[in-house]
Amino acid sequence: MQALGRMPKGKMNKTEAAYARHLDTLIVAGEVIMYDFERINIRLANQTYYKIDFLVLKSNMQLEAHEVKGYWTDDARVKIKCAAEAMPYLPFFAIKMQGGGWQVESF
Repeated sequence: MQALGRMPKGKMNKTEAAYARHLDTLIVAGEVIMYDFERINIRLANQTYYKIDFLVLKSNMQLEAHEVKGYWTDDARVKIKCAAEAMPYLPFFAIKMQGGGWQVESF
């Protein structure tokens, strides 16, 4: 049984699909080399995992984790903070659609 609003594995919701289109424009602009959707699952604790929405390779060869949300739940915010603490060598960013653009928060 899945939580309300959860998409089937490997399927993007509308906000994620819009962000993928945004990343595609950044690839054309030369700012991003490539990205992967839901490729990595991080074990945070026993039976507790965090799946990175987008793993993004920037043109400066910096790898980043991007979490795309339409809105934040307490559970999701705790998980991304735990993942960022567990992997301090990987920058984590929360991405939220705001007024036709993208609001970015770093962890």
